[in-house]
Amino acid sequence: MKLLQWFPGHMTKAMRMMEDNVKLCDGVIYVLDARCPASSFNPKLKKMFGSKPVLYVLNKSDLADGRAESLAVAIRNSGAPCVKINAADNRSKRDICVAIEKLIAEKRAANEQKGYSKTFRFMVCGVPNTGKSTVINLIAGAARTQTGDKAGVTRGKQWVRLDGWELLDTPGTTPPAFENQRLALRLAYVGSLNDDILDMDDIALALLAELKEKYPANLKERYGIDSEETPLEMLERVCIRRGFILRGNEFDYERAEKAVIDDFRKGRLGRITLDTLDDCKTFEF
Repeated sequence: MKLLQWFPGHMTKAMRMMEDNVKLCDGVIYVLDARCPASSFNPKLKKMFGSKPVLYVLNKSDLADGRAESLAVAIRNSGAPCVKINAADNRSKRDICVAIEKLIAEKRAANEQKGYSKTFRFMVCGVPNTGKSTVINLIAGAARTQTGDKAGVTRGKQWVRLDGWELLDTPGTTPPAFENQRLALRLAYVGSLNDDILDMDDIALALLAELKEKYPANLKERYGIDSEETPLEMLERVCIRRGFILRGNEFDYERAEKAVIDDFRKGRLGRITLDTLDDCKTFEF
């Protein structure tokens, strides 16, 4: 498998823009994918924040299982506030709004004692396709930013004015280099890297191998896969199960690969959490 890397030119510009604008912000809302919070953590962003308070938001929790809660607890135990939400569900609005208020409660109280009010500014950031814009729309209670189910929808900055807050929507940015290719692979699984630059053959086979190790029952239920099968044999089982057969009775591997990846991303394989506690210990949140 070739080395995974994706840091296009617009991300360099985005990082510079964020460095300039973080000085204007009172805090940071860092959106992570609940299925892989360590994989979707960009240490370069954390370094940029300096001493600014950071709220970690584990989004897409509806696609993750109970293991994601232990990862959220691990982040909280490190001393960082963390909330687990589904930004596509309005019921999560209260949870994230309460967490944001806690982030600046002391500053707000100090300002009120001095007799003046302030509009607090927060930078919303993360790697591509974690749902940053959807989180902002949830908080705003309306579609204020453009969203999409592929990496790279947001390309420029956008300030969103709310009652008492201002949120800065920023482009998704990956690290300039992935030091851990296992975590980079998980970003590919969840759609945080550009599919067009990936070898989807390798990605699908690697995903099947990881799911075989961690969620064999899910593969059995969806595709009838036997736990003793190799990744290629599992892909062939998908072809048989879904009828992806070409002329000459050959397997249509390309359709099967797309189906497996899409099934995972849309939650059709069940609720899955890929990262572990050890993965989270790799970084300082």
